[in-house]
Amino acid sequence: MKKVTLRAIEPEDLDLLYEIENDESLWQISSSSAPYSRYVLHQYVATTKNDIFADGQVRFVIQNARKTPVGMIDLANFDAKNNRAEVGVVIRKRYAGKGYGQAAVLKLLNYAQEILGLCQVYAIVSCDNVRAKNLFNKTGFQTVATLPQWLALGGKYVDALLYQFVFQSK
Repeated sequence: MKKVTLRAIEPEDLDLLYEIENDESLWQISSSSAPYSRYVLHQYVATTKNDIFADGQVRFVIQNARKTPVGMIDLANFDAKNNRAEVGVVIRKRYAGKGYGQAAVLKLLNYAQEILGLCQVYAIVSCDNVRAKNLFNKTGFQTVATLPQWLALGGKYVDALLYQFVFQSK
């Protein structure tokens, strides 16, 4: 298993954030549909409290053992009433397929349970996103539903899978 650390976003991460948020190939698997300016991203970095209770989300930079940023992972769409959040993960292309995503998801699951006390986390994945499906299957998520025509990709609607990880009560 790869060794990763999750850390808060720093002003020095603006280029990484800009790279990920403006990668059009990722827009198909996220809710983004337009590029973000450096100014908007700078404002986000400057104003985020990196507190899921204050911001409704928490985002981390994934670093490898050499402290190189290999991607980002977040908990978003936080639902305080039902004690759950949606997980999203992006690994930079040159680091993809090397185990960083799996290590980061496992670390995030520990954080979600031990620090935040969440009941569950979930992910929505396009049925044809083999890499993401493998990631969530390997990290203990269960496929709990198929969402027909859930995502608009390439001018058509495609089915998505709802993955869920429910933490065991202690």
